[in-house]
Amino acid sequence: MSDIMDDDTGAARASDSNVDLGLLAGVKVAMTVEVGSTQITLKDLLRLNEGSVVELDRMAGDPLDILVNGTPIAKGEIVVVGEKFGIRFGDIVDPEQRIETV
Repeated sequence: MSDIMDDDTGAARASDSNVDLGLLAGVKVAMTVEVGSTQITLKDLLRLNEGSVVELDRMAGDPLDILVNGTPIAKGEIVVVGEKFGIRFGDIVDPEQRIETV
Protein backbone atom coordinates (compact mmCIF):
# COMPACT_ATOMS: atom_id res chain seq x y z
CA MET A 1 0.00 0.00 0.00
CA SER A 2 1.49 3.35 -1.00
CA ASP A 3 1.20 6.47 1.11
CA ILE A 4 0.81 10.10 0.06
CA MET A 5 2.17 12.84 2.30
CA ASP A 6 -0.34 15.51 3.27
CA ASP A 7 1.44 18.83 2.60
CA ASP A 8 -0.38 20.71 5.39
CA THR A 9 0.23 18.33 8.28
CA GLY A 10 3.02 16.05 7.10
CA ALA A 11 0.85 13.06 8.00
CA ALA A 12 0.72 10.11 5.66
CA ARG A 13 -2.60 9.04 4.22
CA ALA A 14 -3.31 6.03 2.04
CA SER A 15 -4.19 6.62 -1.61
CA ASP A 16 -7.79 5.65 -2.44
CA SER A 17 -6.83 3.05 -5.03
CA ASN A 18 -4.63 1.04 -2.66
CA VAL A 19 -6.69 0.94 0.54
CA ASP A 20 -7.63 -2.54 1.79
CA LEU A 21 -10.95 -1.85 3.52
CA GLY A 22 -11.15 -5.49 4.61
CA LEU A 23 -8.85 -4.60 7.50
CA LEU A 24 -11.44 -2.11 8.79
CA ALA A 25 -14.58 -4.16 8.12
CA GLY A 26 -15.09 -5.09 11.79
CA VAL A 27 -14.65 -1.57 13.20
CA LYS A 28 -17.88 -0.30 14.75
CA VAL A 29 -18.97 3.29 14.19
CA ALA A 30 -21.90 5.30 15.52
CA MET A 31 -24.46 6.29 12.88
CA THR A 32 -26.99 8.97 13.79
CA VAL A 33 -29.77 10.75 11.93
CA GLU A 34 -30.31 14.40 12.75
CA VAL A 35 -33.87 15.65 12.34
CA GLY A 36 -33.04 19.25 13.20
CA SER A 37 -31.85 21.50 15.97
CA THR A 38 -32.70 24.66 17.85
CA GLN A 39 -31.38 26.83 20.65
CA ILE A 40 -33.47 27.58 23.71
CA THR A 41 -32.79 29.27 27.00
CA LEU A 42 -32.30 27.29 30.19
CA LYS A 43 -35.47 28.92 31.49
CA ASP A 44 -37.47 27.50 28.54
CA LEU A 45 -35.71 24.13 28.86
CA LEU A 46 -36.76 23.84 32.50
CA ARG A 47 -40.38 24.60 31.54
CA LEU A 48 -40.61 21.64 29.13
CA ASN A 49 -42.85 18.80 30.19
CA GLU A 50 -44.75 15.92 28.65
CA GLY A 51 -46.59 17.17 25.56
CA SER A 52 -44.36 20.21 25.04
CA VAL A 53 -43.44 21.02 21.43
CA VAL A 54 -40.11 22.57 20.41
CA GLU A 55 -39.83 24.00 16.90
CA LEU A 56 -36.73 22.87 14.98
CA ASP A 57 -34.78 24.64 12.24
CA ARG A 58 -35.83 22.19 9.53
CA MET A 59 -38.95 22.16 7.36
CA ALA A 60 -41.18 19.08 7.27
CA GLY A 61 -40.17 16.96 4.29
CA ASP A 62 -36.58 18.28 4.16
CA PRO A 63 -33.90 15.59 3.89
CA LEU A 64 -32.35 14.54 7.19
CA ASP A 65 -28.61 14.58 7.93
CA ILE A 66 -26.93 11.17 8.30
CA LEU A 67 -23.75 11.29 10.36
CA VAL A 68 -21.11 8.68 11.20
CA ASN A 69 -19.11 9.49 14.32
CA GLY A 70 -20.35 13.09 14.00
CA THR A 71 -19.25 13.49 10.36
CA PRO A 72 -21.98 14.15 7.76
CA ILE A 73 -21.93 11.40 5.12
CA ALA A 74 -25.32 11.73 3.42
CA LYS A 75 -28.84 13.12 3.37
CA GLY A 76 -31.80 10.77 3.66
CA GLU A 77 -35.40 10.20 4.56
CA ILE A 78 -37.16 8.15 7.24
CA VAL A 79 -38.88 4.94 6.14
CA VAL A 80 -40.77 2.26 8.05
CA VAL A 81 -39.30 -1.26 7.94
CA GLY A 82 -41.73 -3.67 9.54
CA GLU A 83 -42.40 -2.11 12.93
CA LYS A 84 -39.14 -0.11 13.07
CA PHE A 85 -37.88 3.11 11.56
CA GLY A 86 -35.15 3.05 8.94
CA ILE A 87 -33.34 5.57 6.77
CA ARG A 88 -33.19 5.66 2.97
CA PHE A 89 -29.95 7.20 1.75
CA GLY A 90 -30.25 10.00 -0.80
CA ASP A 91 -27.45 12.43 -1.57
CA ILE A 92 -24.15 10.94 -0.41
CA VAL A 93 -21.25 13.26 0.41
CA ASP A 94 -18.32 12.87 -1.98
CA PRO A 95 -15.75 10.50 -0.39
CA GLU A 96 -12.93 13.04 -0.85
CA GLN A 97 -14.93 15.65 1.08
CA ARG A 98 -15.57 13.09 3.86
CA ILE A 99 -11.84 12.36 4.16
CA GLU A 100 -11.10 16.09 4.49
CA THR A 101 -13.40 16.38 7.52
CA VAL A 102 -11.76 13.52 9.43
